[in-house]
This record gives sequence, C-alpha cells and structure tokens, in this order.
Amino acid sequence: MLRIQDVKLAIVGLGYVGLPLAVEFGKKRSVIGFDINTRRIDALKAGHDHTLEVSDAELAQAKQLTYTADRAELGQANVFVVTVPTPIDEYKQPDLTPLVKASETIGAVLKRGDIVIYESTVYPGATEEDCVPVLERVSGLKFNVDFYAGYSPERINPGDKAHRVSTIKKVTSGSTPEVAELVDQLYKEIITAGTHKASSIRVAEAAKVIENTQRDVNIALINELALIFNKMGIDTEAVLQAAGTKWNFLPFRPGLVGGHCIGVDPYYLTHKAQSIGYHPEIILAGRRLNDSMGGYVVSQLVKAMTKRRIHVQGARVLVMGLAFKENCPDLRNTRIVDIVKELGDYNVAVDVYDPWVDPEEAVHEYGITPVAKPEEGKYDAVILGVAHHQFADMGAAGIRKLGKPEHILYDLKYVLSPAESDLRL
Repeated sequence: MLRIQDVKLAIVGLGYVGLPLAVEFGKKRSVIGFDINTRRIDALKAGHDHTLEVSDAELAQAKQLTYTADRAELGQANVFVVTVPTPIDEYKQPDLTPLVKASETIGAVLKRGDIVIYESTVYPGATEEDCVPVLERVSGLKFNVDFYAGYSPERINPGDKAHRVSTIKKVTSGSTPEVAELVDQLYKEIITAGTHKASSIRVAEAAKVIENTQRDVNIALINELALIFNKMGIDTEAVLQAAGTKWNFLPFRPGLVGGHCIGVDPYYLTHKAQSIGYHPEIILAGRRLNDSMGGYVVSQLVKAMTKRRIHVQGARVLVMGLAFKENCPDLRNTRIVDIVKELGDYNVAVDVYDPWVDPEEAVHEYGITPVAKPEEGKYDAVILGVAHHQFADMGAAGIRKLGKPEHILYDLKYVLSPAESDLRL
C-alpha cells in the first residue's frame, strides 16, 4: 500500500478546478500538471491563468508545479487526480466523454499500487461503474487488487476570492478503508478548513451532486414566485427583503441559472434516477422552470416595448454581460445565450457587451461576437444581465446613456434600485 510520503502527484485537467488545486499542492510537494490544451500549458508556463482563478503571483508561489501536455510524463506519477469537465449534451444527458478520455490517458500509464482520484461531478456510481472499467481495460490491471480509486468532489466557486480551495471543507473517499485514509491525508496537506471522510465513493458522489441540485430547486421556487408577483404587480425583491427578516428564511434570488454546476449537475442525478426506474418530479420541474427563464425575460421585455410603442421587429437591444456570473470570465452553460436567441426570433438586432469574457471563446462556444464598447444613444432596450462591477460602477445614468431617448432598461440582477430601472425580475 502506497505511503503518503511516497506519493508522486499528477493533476489531469488544468481548468477552473484543476489549476487552483495543482497550485496549492505545488506549494507543498512536487506536482505534474497535465492538460491536453497546449495553448493552456504554454500560457501557464509563461505565468498567466486566463481564467483569472489564480493570479500570476500565486502561480509563481507553486514552485514545485510543472506543466505538460505530454502523456508520457504522467507515467512518473503514482497518484492521479482527475479534474476534467462533466457537461451535458444537447439532449440534457450526461456527457462522460472528457472523463472517459482522461481515464484512458491515465490507464495507459497506470502501474501496480497507483491510485486514481476523481473530482469531476458525476452521478452516484459513475467512478466505479464507468471510469474504473476504462482504467482496467486500458491498463490490464485489476481494480482494488493492482490499483485503487478515490473520489473527492470539487467545490470551486469561479470568481470567488473569499472561498478558495484551501478554505472550503473537502469531502474525501476511497475504494478501500486504507485508500480512503491516504486520500484524506493527502488533501489535509492543503485544506485548512478540514476534511470529511465519507463512508464510500458512492456517498461522496451523491453528496456532491445534491449540493447544486438543492440550490437549483430553491432558485426555481424563487423564480416561480417572481413570475407570480410580477403578475400581481408586486416587487419581488421587496418581498424577499421583507421575508428575509426571519432568521431561517433562505436568501435565494430569482434569475438565470447557468454555469457548469447548478444548471448541469441535476441532470446527472435525474439520469441515474431514471436508469433505475424512478422518475424525479421536483428536480425536473425545477430544471424546466429555470431553463425557461430566458424566454420569460424576453417576453416581458417585448410587452414593455410594445406598451411604450417601441417597434420590436428591427429594434436594437444591448445585453450587458455574457459570463454565467458576475466578475468572472466563465462562459460555461451561460443562459444569457437563451435571451440572445429569443430576441433573434423576434428579428431583434442584439449586441452583447462583456469586458470579462474572451471574445474568441464567445465566438467558438456560441457564435456570439461581443462588441468592444457599446455606442451611446443606440439601443431601444438595455438588458443588465450580469452584475459585473464595471456595470454597477456605471450606475443607472451611465447605463441609460446607451439607450435611445425612449428605451427600456431591464435589470435582471438587482444592480439598480427599483426606481432606476423599467423592469426587474
């Protein structure tokens, strides 16, 4: 059995999850950081992280971290941590392709005694039912005899500078009690908030997937309340502020639900539930409601424009923000694209402005070319879709300058006061 002092670590996947983890470990021990994206590797070697999760100064502190896109170099490691994306496909089904490819890559260099730890969000059972067979097939080794597995779900919150890898409690697990203990010891080297050793890999997987499912359902409830209150002519934010004076009222807010976690993870759980013969009611209802919010926003905007006698067809609309959340360049599963598509169905000309995102990535992912700077006095409507600090700093007066003399300002994120905008969720 591998001892903690003999661990030679590799992190497979250097995105929003993998890089911060590799950097923290790289401050303590030798780490191989692996990614198939050679441009990503070159940028990290040059000392810069384009996701902005890790500063240049923090990268420089990880003196024992090396970067490579060469699969052969992974053979130097005996503990592999997999931090690749787990997206959904166009049919909202789990897409395990990145996870399978990473497992194949590791399987090609896997040795007796090695441990593979997965951090990617999956449904309960995926590690042992989907990933381990790939490792066995490619390596020719036998699970829990020749090699072992662990699962420690990521809890990265993109753009959050207060809750970092080391300051968020970490759930750990292993395929045997001995492996579980070693995995726990390994993470304790960098997690100052402490760890929670789950009783099994399946328990750890389930714990992760319900974290974001719970948030999704709660946001869906608030979104539904917003729809009801809007029909009644009641300001939703005012209601939530009043209700929030009770000590146990949960402070959720309505809005678009995107990103790689909350808008994706529930589909992993519902997929597994359906595969064992159970049809989840509440979870899928929450998903349907949250996925419909982009269409609702556009319908409300069109009604408001019509009431103001602003011609909708051929109108120009500015959407401020494309990232899935504020002060972050992360475009994964952003639901702003739903608004852009819905407006296009009305033959509205849409400009998207976001100083945080990479324009090339926006074109590649969504076919959207953000404007470098919106022109003043050009737009029939302005949708404040993401609460970037730059937009908040502009204030209502600065944002309204972008609109024509007669325009609609729709504040989706409560950046402005009720009196400063024409529409709010």
